Amino acid sequence: MTNKNIFFLIIGLLILGTIATIIFQPGEPTVPSSKYDTFAKCLASKNLTMYGTIWCSHCKAEKARFGDSFKYVPYVECTENPNLCLEKGIESYPTWLDENGGKYIGEQGLERLSQISGCELPVN
Repeated sequence: MTNKNIFFLIIGLLILGTIATIIFQPGEPTVPSSKYDTFAKCLASKNLTMYGTIWCSHCKAEKARFGDSFKYVPYVECTENPNLCLEKGIESYPTWLDENGGKYIGEQGLERLSQISGCELPVN
């Protein structure tokens, strides 16, 4: 193999390594899957339900705060359940309803949801 071929081989490997690093680079850090499980389950026990839509950026942000634990939060997708959302008086997204009929419009954040529900947030 000539020096010229070795040079191009090394350059090719460097390019492939760079591409692989870019493609397989981890994204944004995510919330550990179990960090908010207890909190989300507590919200469910208090019948605090989020009403939202798949296209709503504020709904996506609210869900992201929970990480994988959002699967325990009572959630109604209004594009799939429009009659229920109309019946509940949902006019904007997200909207949280509690078991006593309290309505909380817009992103609430975890601390506010903790205040509303009485559910304890985990300590960092």
